[in-house]
Amino acid sequence: MDANLEVQLRELLDRQAIWAVIQRMARGLDRVDNDLVLSCYWPEAIDDHNHYVGPPAGFVAYADKTTLAFESCLHMLGTHNCDLVGDEAHCETYYIYTATALTPPHFMSNGRYCDHFEKRVDEWRILNRVTIVDGTFDLIPSAATAGMPPAYLPGEKPVSRDKADVSYQRPLRVRAPR
Repeated sequence: MDANLEVQLRELLDRQAIWAVIQRMARGLDRVDNDLVLSCYWPEAIDDHNHYVGPPAGFVAYADKTTLAFESCLHMLGTHNCDLVGDEAHCETYYIYTATALTPPHFMSNGRYCDHFEKRVDEWRILNRVTIVDGTFDLIPSAATAGMPPAYLPGEKPVSRDKADVSYQRPLRVRAPR
């Protein structure tokens, strides 16, 4: 393989590894998988996350306290920019976060994660994160689906804020056809 192609391949692999960390972080937060979240940070990292500024373990406790008030939540990750220079990267990733409450209104915020990544022994992790919250919104249920029966029967709901969630099932188990 020529040297230029090898450099390009290394850059693509590094960018993919960084993107995987950002996705792993979102999944860990949504599923309250604290080990998964912590695996995204270097131990001395600082997360500047709106009302919380401090180390990763404190951020996890803050996030749990905030999000466990909801039945479910999810992060949608969007535009991602990554300035990669050697074993450091500075990234900006847009997000939309929604959280479903037991009773409306539900919650949504949007903003950006600004991350400083560092690669150590072929592993990328977050060294510092600043979360910019551009907006917060109350959401009401849709009138278009108000008359529809529930999608899930009692005891059927596949959403769980832990590893009982359907996304962790191996093999994936579907409901019986109706």
